[in-house]
Amino acid sequence: MRVCFTLRVRPDRLDEYRARHREVWPEMRAALSDAGWRNYSLFLAGDGLLIGYLECDDFDAALAEMARTEVNARWQDEMAEFFVGDGNADERMTPLDEVFHLD
Repeated sequence: MRVCFTLRVRPDRLDEYRARHREVWPEMRAALSDAGWRNYSLFLAGDGLLIGYLECDDFDAALAEMARTEVNARWQDEMAEFFVGDGNADERMTPLDEVFHLD
C-alpha cells in the first residue's frame, strides 16, 4: 500500500530538521526497513508543512513495529521538539486519502 501523511514542523526549526535528516542513524534506517517501510521520503515546505510518503504492506502494523523499537523511542524523543503540538510524531501523522494514481 502507498501512504502519504502530513505533520507540521516548527518554522523556526526547519534548517535543523533538514540537517538531522541528512544524518539519520543507521540503526534507525535499519529499523524502518525491518518494520516494512519501503520507498520512504519526506518533503518539507517553507512554512513547516511536512509531507511523508512510504510504501508498506500494512501501515498500522508498520507503525506498531516501530513503536516496539528502542531506537525509534530515542529518535522520537530527540525529534519531538521540532514539531508543532504535543506528543510523538508517529502518533500524530495524518494520513491523506489517495484520490488518483498513475502506474
